[in-house]
Amino acid sequence: MMKMVQAIIKPERCEFVKKALEDKGFVGMTLSEVKGRGEQKGITLEYRGGKMVVDLLPKVKLEVVVRDKDVDELVATITGAARTGKIGDGKIFILPVEKSVRIRTGEVEA
Repeated sequence: MMKMVQAIIKPERCEFVKKALEDKGFVGMTLSEVKGRGEQKGITLEYRGGKMVVDLLPKVKLEVVVRDKDVDELVATITGAARTGKIGDGKIFILPVEKSVRIRTGEVEA
């Protein structure tokens, strides 16, 4: 059985997370630049003397598919590298994966 682990993290923590994952042997990953918000509901900035509310903040979405037995180590690695202790550090989601197909060879993994 396999799981997809999706992590939404701060962009400035992305390189730390990638390096930590590579050091643990998790080399296959997909990264996407996304925008979102959580409990903080965005931020207020001062711009040219006025206030501007930015309610969708830049984030990075990291996706990794691993075997069930590797999920806890993967989550711990992401959490350790992404955590700053401040609001907006992100969230991790774990989803079931029914199967994967390698396009080049047609190999199916379930």
